Amino acid sequence: MTDEFSGTAVPDLADTNRLVVELKGITKRFPGVVANKDIQLQVRGGTIHAIVGENGAGKSTLMKILYGVQQPDEGTISINGVHVVLKSPTEAIKAGIGMVFQHFMLADNLTVLENVVLGAEKLHGIGDDARARIRTLATDYGMPLDPDALVADLGVGDRQRLEIIKVLYRGAKILILDEPTAVLVPQEVTELFNNLRDLKAEGLTVIFISHKLDEVLSVADDITVIRRGTTVAAVDPMDVTARKLAELMVGSELPSPQTEESTVTDEVRLVLEGIELAGSGARKVLDGIDLVIHAGEILGIAGVEGNGQAELVEVVMGMRRPSAGRVLLGGEDITEAPVRKIRDAGVGYIPEDRHRHGLLLDAPLWENMILGHQSQPPNIKGPLIDAKAAKAETERIVQEYDVRTPSILVSSGSLSGGNQQKLIIGREMSHSPRVLVAAHPTRGVDVGAQAAIWDLIKVARSNGMAVLLISADLEELVGLSDTIRVILRGKLSGPFDPEVVTREELGAAMTGADARKEEQ
Repeated sequence: MTDEFSGTAVPDLADTNRLVVELKGITKRFPGVVANKDIQLQVRGGTIHAIVGENGAGKSTLMKILYGVQQPDEGTISINGVHVVLKSPTEAIKAGIGMVFQHFMLADNLTVLENVVLGAEKLHGIGDDARARIRTLATDYGMPLDPDALVADLGVGDRQRLEIIKVLYRGAKILILDEPTAVLVPQEVTELFNNLRDLKAEGLTVIFISHKLDEVLSVADDITVIRRGTTVAAVDPMDVTARKLAELMVGSELPSPQTEESTVTDEVRLVLEGIELAGSGARKVLDGIDLVIHAGEILGIAGVEGNGQAELVEVVMGMRRPSAGRVLLGGEDITEAPVRKIRDAGVGYIPEDRHRHGLLLDAPLWENMILGHQSQPPNIKGPLIDAKAAKAETERIVQEYDVRTPSILVSSGSLSGGNQQKLIIGREMSHSPRVLVAAHPTRGVDVGAQAAIWDLIKVARSNGMAVLLISADLEELVGLSDTIRVILRGKLSGPFDPEVVTREELGAAMTGADARKEEQ
């Protein structure tokens, strides 16, 4: 008999031989699709349990069920050996379960402190006690945040850290982390994993969703593999390789981003000259940015989040006006051009935050497909949108780019993160851009989708497209790029040759360690 959770105290979770989470026969249906089918999951207390699977496999849906966001159509949930019905996140929090979603759930117009205490005001108040608690958590877990900073001013990395702080602040004993390393550089990933091990040592349990198989193997105690909505394997990381995990997930071996040979031409496609962007006070967000990208070239930008990458992209796309310098597209000055003109001139855009800048989550797929291309064929007939042609084009993109959806009429918000990303990439590639600005193009996608995206970018490069690639994935940068530059505090260093540069050298440049060494 299943009982609704009553809010009783959560017992000690340190016993790794005892199950703290057990899901049996979980099935969840949506119109036209079965997201979960007879899922089985057992999570031991005081461990880090990884859940892996391709995009659309049902991982996030399963975790939303465990967090009370959605309810299963069939199956049972047990927490610490007791059958429960979690009708809301509030009940899940009472049960000691906290979740950090892949896509942030933050109020941009509030401060860090206000976002953390929102809905948890009774814990530590809303003043100095709460502020002190946040500072303690931020320090203890290596995620420095200013409690009084406005969330709108935070980069993607700091937003991720804030979400983790929110969960810890509420005293969760079972933490669900959905792609927590997607925005982190290698040094930060190492720090996060050390923190997770510390949490585990204190008896907390971490359920860790990731597409990065090397990370899973380095941090997980147990691994559950989900494919097409059902459990296909539960494995010990000591007994499995990344290649085997990939085969279990998508039926193929691990992809490689490596390009075969250079296709760089003498034709200059994009030039930034002396770009500066004023920040608060005397600080410059961008400081003397110079770069040139040729047809057939991928120029990669590496850096710790928050060092000007987002602002650099926004300047190129016309979303911000630089305080000095100019941007040239094929020799034409587009520094003051509006976004629409830049898009129509042949600049494709894959945004780092697909929800904020890439999609209308409540709109159907075919309407999302025309975003940014409203004035271009096949989306128009005379002055009006040609809905019939746009829908036909969307059907083609869905098939060609393997966007898994029951229909082009469903909202983009109903798709998994990876399928949302493939829709955006299909939309942009279908217009054969002269320049593609790609910000974290494979963030949050599985190894199969990642390989497909890498191949698309490599093919487009060989056909003469110029690519400005911003990524936190050093393997991706080194594998795809013809040249790598590093951005630190708004300034570029390099160039670095991907053929010879090491991860340690890039990491040193990203943190400023190489400059400090030279000064000694």
